[in-house]
Amino acid sequence: MSSADRLGPMIVAEMSGNHNGSLDRALDIVRAAANAGAHAVKIQTYTADTITLDVDSPAFRVSDGHALWGARTLYDLYREAHTPWEWHRPIFDLARELGLVAFSTPFDETAVDFLEELDVPLYKIASLEIVDTPLIRIVAQTGKPMIISVGTASIAEVAAAVDAAIDGGCADLTLLACTSSYPAIPDDANLRRMPVMADMFGVKVGLSDHTLGIGVSVAATALGASVIEKHFTLSRAEGGVDAAFSLEPTELRLLVEGCDAAARALGSASQWATPAETESLRLRPSLYVSADVRPGDVASHANVRSVRPGGGLPPADLHRVIGRVFRTGAVKGTPLSWDLLG
Repeated sequence: MSSADRLGPMIVAEMSGNHNGSLDRALDIVRAAANAGAHAVKIQTYTADTITLDVDSPAFRVSDGHALWGARTLYDLYREAHTPWEWHRPIFDLARELGLVAFSTPFDETAVDFLEELDVPLYKIASLEIVDTPLIRIVAQTGKPMIISVGTASIAEVAAAVDAAIDGGCADLTLLACTSSYPAIPDDANLRRMPVMADMFGVKVGLSDHTLGIGVSVAATALGASVIEKHFTLSRAEGGVDAAFSLEPTELRLLVEGCDAAARALGSASQWATPAETESLRLRPSLYVSADVRPGDVASHANVRSVRPGGGLPPADLHRVIGRVFRTGAVKGTPLSWDLLG
């Protein structure tokens, strides 16, 4: 899931329901993601009937106080948000044509079977489905790389999901830190989970980021994220079920650039002065004759100073210089050397 010429994480543009029921818009989202520099585009594979039941009761409704989808039935919400299965092939074909990795999140076995027919290169397990270990095993049995979001999960549930993936045959697993609230706030990101998960489970880690902006994702990159997933839309102003917490094209470009810069900035703990600092190194202060002197004059703070650039004795030698006698004359601006002093 990595590119030889990419230092930063794989940036995944999640389309979700931002197509707003239009295949043309879905394809425009793919084009915009490619133009912004994303590395992958992801959709979700379900229908309202495969992910929930057509039931209108409190248990099957989003809670009244939810900021985006309050009081809506799950069936109605997913019917609006789903990506029709007949759209998958044209979406995937265009993404591949544009050089993007194209994959999906399945929510049941029929979706996995369908995606296998489309030869997806990897799979994502959504945060809420982390407890669906039978589904995780089915996906793992494809032999494809897997990404699992850990939103809503306890550490024990993450461990059970990892075990299910490995038992099913997955040899390439990435866990994404995730906060399953929409939008999420940075205070709830808890990115310090990432290195803990990497050490505990011996897997790659990343972030599924539902916060606004790009700051949390850039911070995750500095903590070792190999994958960053962000919801993506053409325009938040045009609405849609996920638009409120999705990036627009200009922001996605900033995300790609910011995460790449963060990855490059980590550098090496053993590197101190760098070749890029050559000119600054030349300009560091040193001791210079600051007023014309004649042979026999005494070096003092009036005629010797620590100034930029380099070339003279180091400033740390000033106390050894003051009080000595000039052996030869020197004009203002002469770098001080021991040869000038008696």
